[in-house]
Amino acid sequence: MTERSLGEWLAYLEQLHPSAIDMGLERSREVARRLGLGKPAPLVVTVTGTNGKGSTCAFLASLIGVQGPRVGVYSSPHLLRYNERVVIDGQQASDEALCQAFAAVESARGEISLTYFEMGTLAAFWLFERAGLDAVVLEVGLGGRLDAVNLVDADLALITSIGLDHADWLGDTRESVAFEKAGIMRAGKPALCGDLDPPGPLLHQVAVLDAPLLLRGRDYDLSVDAQGWSWYGLDPQGRVLRLEQLPLLDLPMENAALALQAYALLPLPWDEGRIVQALLATRVTGRLDRRALDWRGKSLTLLLDVGHNPHAADYLAQRLESCPVSGRRWAVFGLLADKDLPGVVAPLLSLVAGWAVAPLDTPRSRSAGELAGHLRGLGAAVAQYPDVRAALEAQCEQAAEGDEILLFGSFFCVAEALDWLARPA
Repeated sequence: MTERSLGEWLAYLEQLHPSAIDMGLERSREVARRLGLGKPAPLVVTVTGTNGKGSTCAFLASLIGVQGPRVGVYSSPHLLRYNERVVIDGQQASDEALCQAFAAVESARGEISLTYFEMGTLAAFWLFERAGLDAVVLEVGLGGRLDAVNLVDADLALITSIGLDHADWLGDTRESVAFEKAGIMRAGKPALCGDLDPPGPLLHQVAVLDAPLLLRGRDYDLSVDAQGWSWYGLDPQGRVLRLEQLPLLDLPMENAALALQAYALLPLPWDEGRIVQALLATRVTGRLDRRALDWRGKSLTLLLDVGHNPHAADYLAQRLESCPVSGRRWAVFGLLADKDLPGVVAPLLSLVAGWAVAPLDTPRSRSAGELAGHLRGLGAAVAQYPDVRAALEAQCEQAAEGDEILLFGSFFCVAEALDWLARPA
């Protein structure tokens, strides 16, 4: 086989299967069998949910890793480099390692067609097995039950939240979404749910599997005030654990609380100093990601957030209300066509002085005209731009010293901003 660069592999994978999404495990399971793949590590934690998967995975990996075990994380999508999807001991997989993994999967699949995500998932599992890890944390790509990540039996199944998104694949009710996400649970293995109102299908599946269920608000919870936050949860024997006056975090503390409960069930030391160290060290690019920005002598704040559904927009609005700015807040906004435009915009409308909208760099984008028309209909001040970069620069230009620019709505939007930030001075 001719050696390919990583870029060539990714271009090849994009055209390998007739559709970008093709739910089901049969094809991936057969290729995994041909590869001889087993469990990628002795401990597997699988994480699904409408929002909060990425930060929950990051918190948990940090909590495990700070104690010494070797841990891998598989996540998606990536923002700038595909390598972000496969992390081993805190380091992104190299181009060479990913190319070797893709070549192994390609050789094994034969006549079986796999999607881009399925090829990437099997490649990640191949790399994890060969790294000799102690634990892996796996982020579900879409849903849970039929997602390729679900090939592996989870020792702990985490469900962060249950809201409406990807309706074409998961259904248009919380009940249908909960059914799909409950598919990551395994018989007799602990399941954790961070949603305060878990729908019936999830609870039914717990009963069918006889899986120990730990719920936020019942078995674990958190409280937050202006000075810090506190947490309580349960150890494997059902004894109460407490952490008081933890330092406030930039990432959602609800997701940190879920990760703490998962960690509390593991046979690892409960060292409060190291736990705090791990929480404070956790970062997720593009999620409540605040950066200082100097624009032509003006000191501005740029807040990046990949939130793209109503649940994420509600949470973002809550965080903005709790962190008022000294000046004004300007928005840069783009959204995919299959997302709930009214539901994403509504929570943030009163918090933004003016909007700059732009199409995303994908055929799946809503047009700037559609975004602008909706916002104008709500009485918002809005301007249209040909791309995210132009919209961001326009908002920087009109912003005054101390103002904040909120850029949100999509991974595509944040990726363009990160690329802009990396431009030569």
